[in-house]
Amino acid sequence: MATQTAAAERPKQGLTVEQKIQKLRELYADASEIGRAALEKGLPMLTQELAAPPGAQTAGRIGLRQGKVSELCVFLPFAKGGAKRLRGLLQLLEGNFRAADAVGTVHDMRFVFVDNDTKLLFATAYDGDFDPYIDDFSTKIPNAMDLWLSNCEGFPGMASGKAKEWIFNHQIAAEAWYVNSPNLTAAETRRLERVGKAVEEFLDKIG
Repeated sequence: MATQTAAAERPKQGLTVEQKIQKLRELYADASEIGRAALEKGLPMLTQELAAPPGAQTAGRIGLRQGKVSELCVFLPFAKGGAKRLRGLLQLLEGNFRAADAVGTVHDMRFVFVDNDTKLLFATAYDGDFDPYIDDFSTKIPNAMDLWLSNCEGFPGMASGKAKEWIFNHQIAAEAWYVNSPNLTAAETRRLERVGKAVEEFLDKIG
């Protein structure tokens, strides 16, 4: 499996900053002139990043996690006519995903059609671990999930009890992932937005 191979090639933990920089120089020895120059010119910031404690954790069975936020990415082959149906549905929704709001732990979702509309790249960021996240989809928005994923080959349906394993089997963990606010859940982010708006309205009134 590709993810296992990639994991095996990760550098061992516990390297000093100097050792990491040496490994980078070895990796970029056959890079383009642009890449080699970027490495040398970017060393001041790179050194700070390499010296920082590891930020990546695991999201349970698969996927990365930073703080309270995890990532999920799947490549799914479209069923016959699936790309046309899903694209039509998404276009009609015009960016309105009340179903995702109902789950309450979703930060973002992306539906990307790749390989000439033969595959779907679905990527999302969410709170917590993989298993409870998929359980939330099963219990809170099973119809929406079926509407989206029935367009992909082999999808068993959320009521089948097999959907979680099906998603897991198609998931590919990110090699690296950045989160701006890893310690804020989706609910906390929404609450801060409301507080900020209330403060702005108050300042406008007294101003």
